[in-house]
Amino acid sequence: MVNLAAVLVAAAVAFIIGFLWHGPLFGKQWMTLMEIPQSKVDAMKAQGMGPMVPRMVAAYVQQCVIAFVVSYLATMLAVTDAVSAIYFAVLLWFGFIATVLLNTVLWEERKMNLYLFNVTYHLVTLIAITLVVVLW
Repeated sequence: MVNLAAVLVAAAVAFIIGFLWHGPLFGKQWMTLMEIPQSKVDAMKAQGMGPMVPRMVAAYVQQCVIAFVVSYLATMLAVTDAVSAIYFAVLLWFGFIATVLLNTVLWEERKMNLYLFNVTYHLVTLIAITLVVVLW
């Protein structure tokens, strides 16, 4: 059975990781990899957080969906401890995220460094989500 409180908290944890990852921790590196010009960054700062609120809500909903599915699958597969939760998260990441995002390099001509940045972020958030929903 899916624990909805765990799903909401796991999504919040993933959202916070995303904020930190793309902001204070590695924001400058991410903006460089994305080739976002400083003029665009300055314009976004001048607008404030208001225009980002719909995207932030959508990102939280996205994380809720991921956490729900992970929780459901973990329950169905009887994943019950931290080690198996991490193994399960890595398996999901490798099978569905790392492989799918590789298409951005193969077909969209994105840089390998951007791919590595993004898949690492997704691995960290998926492990966090899985640990929360499994250990709750």
